[in-house]
Amino acid sequence: MVKVRNADVRNAREDERVFSVELIPDAATDAAVRAEWGRLIEAGLPSAGRHEGESNRPHVTLAVREALDPAALAPISALLPVPLELGGTLVFGREGRFVLARAVVMTRKLLDLHRAVAFAAGAAGPRYGNTMPDRWSPHVTLARRLDADGLAHALSVLELRAVDGAAVGLRVWDAGNKRVTTLR
Repeated sequence: MVKVRNADVRNAREDERVFSVELIPDAATDAAVRAEWGRLIEAGLPSAGRHEGESNRPHVTLAVREALDPAALAPISALLPVPLELGGTLVFGREGRFVLARAVVMTRKLLDLHRAVAFAAGAAGPRYGNTMPDRWSPHVTLARRLDADGLAHALSVLELRAVDGAAVGLRVWDAGNKRVTTLR
């Protein structure tokens, strides 16, 4: 197990390690999200699709921790696949900047999977407490760093149809080392 200092997942410095446990959708759901990313790009807006790294793909973050042993999560992959339905939008905001995301509809199987991951990953520090059971808002990020006008524009260009699919993969993203460990 690796022990590290507190860091933001997106802005982890090389000497800091932050791990996120991510649920990967099936090919059709992945394609639907990438199409939404593409519409935002075509409109000249921020989009999660602008990040061209090979590790960037649609996902649902299940847990974020400063220390994590990926091997402890391997048995949990046996719970997959689980239904994964993308519903409406979620907006997270702070200081005039917004994150636009697709809400993931809660199901018993999804909540059971999340609880298993949270238990195996251990307690979250205060910064990542929103990934603990009963505090988690499952979502797939579409865009970050939108201002109010950009948010309104983004909502006008997206079709946001319900997407019924499945979560079929599980991985751990090590932000400090920029490395993915695929568990399934």
